[in-house]
Amino acid sequence: MRTMTRRTMRGLGLLCAAALSLTACGSSDDAGSDTTVTGGDLRAALREGGSITVWAWEPTLKQVVSDFEKEYPKVKVKLVNAGTGNDQYTALQNAVQAGSGVPDVAQIEYYALGQFALGKSLEDLGRYGAAALKNDYSPGPWSSVSVGDAVYALPMDSGPMALFYNKKVLDKHSIATPTTWDEYLEAARALHAADPKAYITNDTGDAGFTTSMIWQAGGTPFKTRETEVTVDLTGDKGVAAFTNIWQKLIDEKLLAPISPWSDEWYKGLADGTIATLPIGAWMPANFASGVESAAGDWRAAALPQWKKGAEVSSENGGSSLALMKAGKKKDLAYAFNQYANHAEGVQARIEAGAFPATTADLSSPSFLDTPFPYFGGQKANEIFARSATQVPENWSYLPFQVYANSVFNDSVGKAYVSDTKLADGLKQWQEAAVTYGNDQGFTVNK
Repeated sequence: MRTMTRRTMRGLGLLCAAALSLTACGSSDDAGSDTTVTGGDLRAALREGGSITVWAWEPTLKQVVSDFEKEYPKVKVKLVNAGTGNDQYTALQNAVQAGSGVPDVAQIEYYALGQFALGKSLEDLGRYGAAALKNDYSPGPWSSVSVGDAVYALPMDSGPMALFYNKKVLDKHSIATPTTWDEYLEAARALHAADPKAYITNDTGDAGFTTSMIWQAGGTPFKTRETEVTVDLTGDKGVAAFTNIWQKLIDEKLLAPISPWSDEWYKGLADGTIATLPIGAWMPANFASGVESAAGDWRAAALPQWKKGAEVSSENGGSSLALMKAGKKKDLAYAFNQYANHAEGVQARIEAGAFPATTADLSSPSFLDTPFPYFGGQKANEIFARSATQVPENWSYLPFQVYANSVFNDSVGKAYVSDTKLADGLKQWQEAAVTYGNDQGFTVNK
């Protein structure tokens, strides 16, 4: 979970306040935004060459840039790390507002994409024929980058969820790997009863995890139609399913009160006091680098289901690459985006540890058959790839989700440290979102 600085919070306020009125400034050397761009146009742009700037923090792009420049020696790609997540979004919005210094391409996480799209800061990639790529990507990431006929980015990666579990710990206490969330609750009780120092998982309140769980449960608490927004965190069926199970885990003190990514968290994963982790498929590299001493103890399984026998998953995390409307070399920018996320660059990023969003790679025998030494040689990609096909497509984030996530622990977070019930915390989060959205010029209903 990221720490929100005051500087970041001021930037988030500016970002959302600008969303309804801001039209990106700047000029472009390419054809107008309504002009259809063909493959021939892109090849011509690559032959002519030029320079583009890409803002991204994702480390695997370094190799992609190197390979791209080798293949197209007349093109120079300036890769800039302008900060991670919210820090970059603040810098990006400031540049858009100033009308200068805007990159040609920007990495934007799926949950934040709507804010920039609504603010008309992004190029609709439809004129490049991007809509035809729909079936080339798994449903979760594609639904996050497209709205109707508009496509605002190409997916970089995905985070289909799985349940990582410490097989050694569960076997020790004769606890079966849970296949439903009801079984997960029973496993939590059995584990903590057998060893009061052990917990089924950790959770201190996390907006991304909560929304992912609601998504899997069939929830659609956020809906947006242009500037009309609906927020329903009180009557939504997915919210009810999540709170029913998670409130019991909280009430019975079955969740480790440990923040993710902390030293204590890594220690808990290593010594077995945190026994499972429902999270995105990008997690294995973090196990291998941060929990080395538990190699061989852990395995991956399908995410537990809300209904026995169902096969539904969710997404947790992931980013896209978007073209900024103020960019000056849009054709070159799209050519790079396509290379990184739909062509040769995808394999380079997979080899460097990224989890793909492309269906061809998710179904590739070489990908599926890859053994994970950390997980005892398990072919975990088979589980992750299947999860990617099971994500409901009707999910959407708020057009001011960045702000909403930043105040999550002011409301929902109280349920983990006080007598506040999870449902009451979600209701407070709803009120905060409604008030903020209306203040920013949206028409927000609940």
